[in-house]
Amino acid sequence: MTHRLSLLGAAAALTLALAGCGSSSTPAGNGGASESAAPTSLQEIQDAGVLTVGTEGTYKPFSYHEGGSGDLTGYDVEVITAVAEKLGVEAEFEETQWDAIFAGLEAGRFDVIANQVSITDERKETYDFSDPYTVSSGVIVTTADNTDITSFEDLSGKTTAQSLTSNWYELAQEAGADVEPVEGWAQSVTLLEQGRVDATINDELTYLDYQKTSNNAGIKIAVTTDETSESAVAVRKGSTDLVDAINTALGELRADGTLAEISEKYFGSDVSE
Repeated sequence: MTHRLSLLGAAAALTLALAGCGSSSTPAGNGGASESAAPTSLQEIQDAGVLTVGTEGTYKPFSYHEGGSGDLTGYDVEVITAVAEKLGVEAEFEETQWDAIFAGLEAGRFDVIANQVSITDERKETYDFSDPYTVSSGVIVTTADNTDITSFEDLSGKTTAQSLTSNWYELAQEAGADVEPVEGWAQSVTLLEQGRVDATINDELTYLDYQKTSNNAGIKIAVTTDETSESAVAVRKGSTDLVDAINTALGELRADGTLAEISEKYFGSDVSE
């Protein structure tokens, strides 16, 4: 069931919560245009034969090392690798902490960022973005047999499990819920299954990633927001021909089913559009 949120301005809350790792809604390390490297052109990348990509490498299932020490993999890694192939170059990854990733882009350490960077009006003032390759909603998760919660208004007087540092905590409070503090998603699910809370609010990608590996029939999505958060490839401002080429590549990968295939692999569902 969908619900048009008025609480907190749901689109803003979603953007904040899904802004690459959910750690910040602002461009970290933004030193201003005067400190930025020049825009990267498609020709420069094709001449070099390499698309250098900034990514975390610690953000499962988007960019991570299997088993902690295996090869770099993940949804974003596979998508940008496929894009690079369409451009006729190789993807070369520079692993960077989230707090420094925008500064690395501005300094020219890499050509693009592929790390679930949400498109926001604030970021668009400083960076250019490709078309989205991830679209996600916010969801209320309950036990499978719960019939009491079918809207955000139904959270009033109910108990939800939320991290106190997340935007979902604020959303739960605005809905009138009593919040049980937790450290993360896994603890939320445990409390839900134990009957100690009625629900938890999170982003849909977290739920899908969990269900892909756990296949937990005891919980369900009870409510989905209409508002979505969109993530895309970020590049330095003015890299118009590069953005156009990435968009063309994404369009071809969407048309031939590659994006859906990668998405199904990691989430069991197509989150690419």
